[in-house]
Amino acid sequence: MIRDVLFRAADRRAIETTLVANHFIPKPRSPHLRAVQVEAGFDRADDYIAEQVQAGDLVITGDIPLAARVVESGGTALNPRGTLYDSESIREHLGRRDFMEELRSAGVQTGGPSSLSKSDVQTFANALDRFIARAR
Repeated sequence: MIRDVLFRAADRRAIETTLVANHFIPKPRSPHLRAVQVEAGFDRADDYIAEQVQAGDLVITGDIPLAARVVESGGTALNPRGTLYDSESIREHLGRRDFMEELRSAGVQTGGPSSLSKSDVQTFANALDRFIARAR
């Protein structure tokens, strides 16, 4: 559902959008969409994104360490639930992620995130629209 929101925004607003993964990513035909397939391996896609991101870019990711790398490079990250990671908020999110990782390492069952809901998708779409409006 998140990809559909991205694809529509890219076409509607003529925004160059790049998908990055270590496997084939199907996408609709559009002059505004491109896919980059990196070689397989741990964090290869993240490394590519972090190397390519420029100030002002938006990266969609649920990976908080990648979001921190994006913010460090002058970009902004947005997770699929609509949370915006910027220079003011990323430290808090990293701290919470590291704390949860410590709990899991100690054997505490923390559970995972809930499934993405329609409300989450709407929150994401609204955050994306606000970012685009501010960027223009």
